[in-house]
Amino acid sequence: MQSSDSDGVVQPSGTPLGSLFSQVGGLRFKREKVPAGTSGAIRIVLPRDIGHDGSLAAPDPTSSWVVPPDSLPRLEVGDVIATEVLAADGSIRAAVVTEADLPAVAGDSVLVLRAHEPLDAGYVRWVLAFLRSSDLRVIAVGTVGLVRVKRSELVNLEIPPLDDALAAALDDLVIARERMSVWQRAATQLLQSAFRDRNVVQARERIIASGQTLRLRVEAATQLDEFGYIIRTRFPFPIAARWREVEVRMSAGEPKEAYEAVLATAEILCGYSALIVAALAREAGIELSSVRAIRDKLAGGRTGPGFGEWVAVLEEIVSGRKRRTLPAEHPLQEFGSLLAGSETVAARKRLYDQRNAVAHHRGPDHVELPAALSSAHADLFKLLDRARFLADLRLAHFTDVRWDQLLGSSTVDYRSMMGDHPVVPTNTMSSSRNDLEPDSLYLIDREHGLHLLRPFLIGRPCPKCRNWSTFHVDQVPRSGAVLKSLDHSHTLPDAAAGASLSAVGLI
Repeated sequence: MQSSDSDGVVQPSGTPLGSLFSQVGGLRFKREKVPAGTSGAIRIVLPRDIGHDGSLAAPDPTSSWVVPPDSLPRLEVGDVIATEVLAADGSIRAAVVTEADLPAVAGDSVLVLRAHEPLDAGYVRWVLAFLRSSDLRVIAVGTVGLVRVKRSELVNLEIPPLDDALAAALDDLVIARERMSVWQRAATQLLQSAFRDRNVVQARERIIASGQTLRLRVEAATQLDEFGYIIRTRFPFPIAARWREVEVRMSAGEPKEAYEAVLATAEILCGYSALIVAALAREAGIELSSVRAIRDKLAGGRTGPGFGEWVAVLEEIVSGRKRRTLPAEHPLQEFGSLLAGSETVAARKRLYDQRNAVAHHRGPDHVELPAALSSAHADLFKLLDRARFLADLRLAHFTDVRWDQLLGSSTVDYRSMMGDHPVVPTNTMSSSRNDLEPDSLYLIDREHGLHLLRPFLIGRPCPKCRNWSTFHVDQVPRSGAVLKSLDHSHTLPDAAAGASLSAVGLI
């Protein structure tokens, strides 16, 4: 079953919890508790034992123990246990039982869900995340302060569908949490052993040497809290390179050059995004009137596409009608949100007007410039913040592709053109596709799908500055196509590009 939201985007329906799990009973009545160590005694898992982070507390001196009758189901590895009483926001705490937690039985006010058949660990994490973050008051009964999940309604609760990209994101979060826990334990151990050495000099050297890696990890992680660092190191090269110039000019106290760099970055952000949208739309069989308008402008032979044309492409894809047949994980869905929202639209309009004013020599004077720069920089930040998803959509230059007919697999050498420098290492990956092109640009999406960007975006060395650059078609005079770099605005004649531009409807 599927439904559509207000924009017409397809929304797949969820899976009833009862089709995945059955409920297992626990201690629903008072039984005599026994001391730990009593023959046949096992632990009673109580609501307080279930942590907010999905962990199950280890037994301690305050734990309760019972000698259960044979008829009482024991907890098993893989059982999902949750608190029956809701928090003030309607959520519950949930965890998965592991071998280390057994033997045990569920106590009163603890829900136990047992899978009908083994489930993927990633999907179980998804179920836990859903239970912990959902407002379950719609299936609850009771009075204020003691609202419980109605067990008979629990089976009808629908778990939203989990796609590969979301599963990978959840896995990454789990890995990140575990890695940070390891770092925390390492720091704690180092602090606890600070003065165990009798020789103070040796203790000092050991703490400094052992703590260096931990300090560097924290320093690197802290930089990711700064959005400018993310743009500079994780955004596609054309945008990251332009942003680097913004930071350099502003740090050097050059307001005029910084102002022009801010406006240029806004245009390149929209230009890069629009060219990706055009390539993805063509691949998906979606016709965009804004791309036809670019073709008509190129046919004039005088000027190429600019800020206005890029915005038109992005505004057209905002409409959910254009994307309604695409799955939720398709990258075009994210580009559809780039210029959505009244604040984003207003920021984009201001930047567009300021860019036009500078182009026609009507920019701010030296008195107006500081305020204009501050306003433009804030607006650019808003646009870049909406474009955070670009950090997960890799721009890749495929340098070599080797197809093995016997194995049915391609070996691809590629360079990930992310961050503000075009000189990057070569990586290797495998693909089952036999239609991949060497020396072409591809977009690698979150699910590792490969999307050809040629000829909307072309990567090659620039003959003027000798740097590897990203180009798009700017003019098509009678002598042949002229390409323009997104990175630095240099141009490059390319008479051979006409055939491919014609094939995609750009000329």
